[in-house]
Amino acid sequence: MRGTYALAAAAVLFVMAACSSSKPAPATQSEAAFRVTGTIKEIMDSVVDPNADVLWNSVSTTINRNGTTEKMPRTDEDWLMVRRSAVALAEATNLLLIDGRKMAPLGHKSEYPGYELEPEQMQKLMDGDRESWTRYAHVLHDKAMVALKAIDAKSVQGLMDAGEGIDEACENCHKHYWYPDQKAS
Repeated sequence: MRGTYALAAAAVLFVMAACSSSKPAPATQSEAAFRVTGTIKEIMDSVVDPNADVLWNSVSTTINRNGTTEKMPRTDEDWLMVRRSAVALAEATNLLLIDGRKMAPLGHKSEYPGYELEPEQMQKLMDGDRESWTRYAHVLHDKAMVALKAIDAKSVQGLMDAGEGIDEACENCHKHYWYPDQKAS
């Protein structure tokens, strides 16, 4: 009788283990790995810009008639906030590289025609040279990783220096895809 209970218990455990497998069913051949929702412009407005701003604004010196105010991360919570933004910025570069993502929503127009390229022109540049697009995204990723390393070391100077690198990475890409008459440095 004991053997029957043991066998039954083993069978139940086996069935439960088989049913609770943590592996999801494999995707079908026709199902895409990613579901592209936002455009490059929307990723920039929603993820890249706000997180870069956190990093850029995390260290500053203000001098006025009341004296000098030094702003920098001081507490563990301050450092955690800027760290989250560095991680989000680095990961946003991967979002920029997902195939099928469009430059801007359909019908979107430049705010400054003649100074900025129109979204269709930017799309054509990106589609015509994915290697350059990828390189620009990777440079931004690498600069965000420099910031992350400085944050983990709690280096205010390193964070400030990394901000300059992030700005340069952004501007070089913008000069290629956004401002038609400027060259990347």
